[in-house]
Amino acid sequence: MTQPTTIRRVPDTFRALRVLDAYSCIGGATKGIKDAVPGVHVTGVDIQAQPDYCGDAFHQGDAVEFIRAHGHEFDFIHASPPCQGEGAPTKGTNRARNVAIGRTYPRLITPTRAALEATGRPYVMENVAGSEVRKDLRLCGEMFGLGVLMHRYFELGGWTTVQPVHPRHRGYVRGWRHGVYREGPYVAAYGAGGGKATVDEIREAKGIDWSTDHLRLREALPPAYTAWIARAFLTDRLTVGLGTAA
Repeated sequence: MTQPTTIRRVPDTFRALRVLDAYSCIGGATKGIKDAVPGVHVTGVDIQAQPDYCGDAFHQGDAVEFIRAHGHEFDFIHASPPCQGEGAPTKGTNRARNVAIGRTYPRLITPTRAALEATGRPYVMENVAGSEVRKDLRLCGEMFGLGVLMHRYFELGGWTTVQPVHPRHRGYVRGWRHGVYREGPYVAAYGAGGGKATVDEIREAKGIDWSTDHLRLREALPPAYTAWIARAFLTDRLTVGLGTAA
């Protein structure tokens, strides 16, 4: 598969890299960035308290407001707006049904993008298939030998990278689908019941060992995704030069 250039020595300017992880949850994205970049300082922001957050600093509050107020202070921003209001299952007739039963979700991609672009800083924004993120990059757990597929799309702002090869899946996701139960090398790290993954299975499948919160484990990105993205970003910065935050 195509991979960014391996960086064997991180320049001193990168060692003080300041990164914001917006909608951080427990910090799946944060952990990947910290694994990839020696000395990086990552701040998480989330509307909910996140006692298991694994970064260097955490702010509880509205992510869009925080980006607007402080985004310019960071060298790179990762954002994962909640996907419940964005993917295909919540659109069209399903969206109308959700509204009818009083279940509504915020649409945060557009305001998040506007806030990110206003900072003038390079960013990546992640979401699911069917969302309104620009599909600049697609990552899958099979690219990293993980026990989840978890296809995610990434919009890149102010930098670019190549799309890695998407390897053929090795089989099914374990569990019930359309009335048929299948075994497979991957687990379903969402929902509960029907053969879906347990806490321990999600931890192993995603490579997350610092939390046992089932809901937040389900929501968290596998750190391998953002480790790849962080290395790709540094490769791009080596090419065009790093503009550090003031």
